[in-house]
Amino acid sequence: MTANKKLLVLPGDGIGPEVMREVRRVVDWMSRRRSVSFQVEEGLVGGAALDAEGTPCSDETVERAKAADAVLFGSVGGPKWDGLPFDRRPELGILRLRQELGLFANLRPATVLDPLVSASSLKPEVVRGLDLMIVRESTGGIYFGEPRGIETGADGKRRGIDTEVYTEDEIVRVARVAFELARGRSGKLTSIDKANVMQSGRLWRAVVGEVGKAEFPDVQLSNMYADNCAMQLASNPRQFDVILAGNLFGDLLSDLAAALTGSLGMLPSATLGAPDAAGRRHALYEPIHGSAPDIAGKGIANPCAQILSFAMLLRWSFGMEEDARLIEQAVEKVLAGGLRTADIMAAGTARVGTSVMGEAILRELDKLAA
Repeated sequence: MTANKKLLVLPGDGIGPEVMREVRRVVDWMSRRRSVSFQVEEGLVGGAALDAEGTPCSDETVERAKAADAVLFGSVGGPKWDGLPFDRRPELGILRLRQELGLFANLRPATVLDPLVSASSLKPEVVRGLDLMIVRESTGGIYFGEPRGIETGADGKRRGIDTEVYTEDEIVRVARVAFELARGRSGKLTSIDKANVMQSGRLWRAVVGEVGKAEFPDVQLSNMYADNCAMQLASNPRQFDVILAGNLFGDLLSDLAAALTGSLGMLPSATLGAPDAAGRRHALYEPIHGSAPDIAGKGIANPCAQILSFAMLLRWSFGMEEDARLIEQAVEKVLAGGLRTADIMAAGTARVGTSVMGEAILRELDKLAA
């Protein structure tokens, strides 16, 4: 069987290598049971790359990522590297990949699976059936704007500077992604900003409205201030379907939405670039849980978000909807059967570690594919 789908796997730091091992088992399962094979290369990123290569993301890794059909990313960072200068921190690995590959649209689903309704911090009747998508712009805004840094004034006092900058083109391209998603779902999009106090927010609101009016008149657009959105997510989250936000607000709101689902360990994400003339686009897939250094190496991390990120990869990079749904169904069936990692434990369920959870998902895949 020819391996015609090229993947670059970057496990990273902390629990990244542990949960990525379970994904590799799913990849191997697919080659055995689904008549599809992948050419898989593995590389270093984050702290692991700093230790081995002196940089959080080498030029070689960037070139390999550009050559791949998709990148599967783990997590970066940890206390080992906390004392490094700002320009050498492990997190620069993912930021560089986003920038070099033009990965501007970060898709973060927040779905409450029926078996995990009780794991949410909100009442079951508030979150049951929650299924929303946050589209976060990921190469602009305050994380990339200039000037930035820490300077010392004439009085000897330090001042930290970060700049929120968005161009019209940056807003247009991510807005189109969000509108397209909304059109394929409920036809409802909520755009988030702080147009009441920020000039970049005023431009954001104006441009998103222009895109909607000109290109997506069939999609219902509403605008909401970021602080109000946070309150609404915590009180009435099912009012939302697709949420569009800039880099900073999208970062904060997607983690809040994740808490509604019960655990960061359950949520995948995709970050997409613009399609080329042939329809191919750079894309990177990762869980949103981070490196979790406090539990790294203990074999107790939840691999579900990393496995579900692979399902998103199949759907968005290869159009393999049936295979993506198969993996998602297998995860839900394992949870419905009562197996839990520590982060999603509930009364009457059985606690298992990373590898046992991965094995259980493979068994369910076998049943579903039979």
